[in-house]
Amino acid sequence: MLRRQFLETRRGRIAEILQRGSATVEQLAKALRITPSAVRAQLTAMERDGLVRRAGLVAGTTRPSSVFEVTPALEHLLSNAYIPLLTSLVHTFAEGIERDRFRELMRLTGTRLGAAAAGGRMFGGDLPARVRAASKFLNAELGAVTQVVRRNGTIAIEGKGCPLAAITDKEPAVCLAIESLLEELVQAPARECCDRSARPRCCFEFHLNVRR
Repeated sequence: MLRRQFLETRRGRIAEILQRGSATVEQLAKALRITPSAVRAQLTAMERDGLVRRAGLVAGTTRPSSVFEVTPALEHLLSNAYIPLLTSLVHTFAEGIERDRFRELMRLTGTRLGAAAAGGRMFGGDLPARVRAASKFLNAELGAVTQVVRRNGTIAIEGKGCPLAAITDKEPAVCLAIESLLEELVQAPARECCDRSARPRCCFEFHLNVRR
């Protein structure tokens, strides 16, 4: 859905053309039937966001023109392959190894993802501050929509949905990977309390009396 919505925008139409091959502002303007100025405005924003980059110069009628191409970040954004591949991979592992070993691998995956995401940088402050920082990380980096709430001696990250819903409704142990990721980022024990009903929603609790 998000991919289709993006492709319907002016940025998306530019991206779709550049996926087929690099192009100049003039070539894009001709293909889209809009002015070069309108194309330049979009390319400037896309270049700033890391979605396109300059790939050299070509001779023009009066001066050389920049050639633009998509970046790996935009290829990732437009790809439909990741979720089906990940879903199949998870199911293959779940069916091929013992359950306890599979859960262990999910936890290890989350720990490694958290360590890579942190890059040796720890979230600072008290536990609530670290939990808030982790919630912002989930939203910015994993496409989640979460909020932080306090309840009954705990502080929790609650999601409005689940960025891994295509997998977690069939394989709940995947939530353990996010649990371990959060433990790595927050440096405190987390407890997965996700809702995996008709529309899965993330939930991870931290006890407020736990110190790192």
